[in-house]
Amino acid sequence: MKDQSIIKKSDDAAAQEVPNAVGASIQILFGAEDVASGFHTRKFRLEPQGRIPAHRHDTVEHQQYVLEGQMVLHLDGREKVVMAGDAVYIPAGVVHSYENREQGPVSFLCIVPATSDFDTHWVDETS
Repeated sequence: MKDQSIIKKSDDAAAQEVPNAVGASIQILFGAEDVASGFHTRKFRLEPQGRIPAHRHDTVEHQQYVLEGQMVLHLDGREKVVMAGDAVYIPAGVVHSYENREQGPVSFLCIVPATSDFDTHWVDETS
């Protein structure tokens, strides 16, 4: 069997602003261009006071791992504090948002299935 291993430096992945967010960036570590992967691996960074507003993905589940810092994660209206070393599973359809209330940055990995059916539905937090 041919070895299709891929090794990348996360610093080589360009950081992009997260749409509708404040103080949040995303790096695509493994994405659609990585042929052998059934998953997309993204690295998010939230600056102090940064936030990603409430949204959901109706057909896509998430697995996340907090690399650095501490943040507030809202899951269907429940507030949870997660920190470096915590692993999080978010089922498809769950409304979620992220907030960094701390003085230092937060970074976390987010792994999702590779699919062309990945839609983000932004939710009005006041409803």
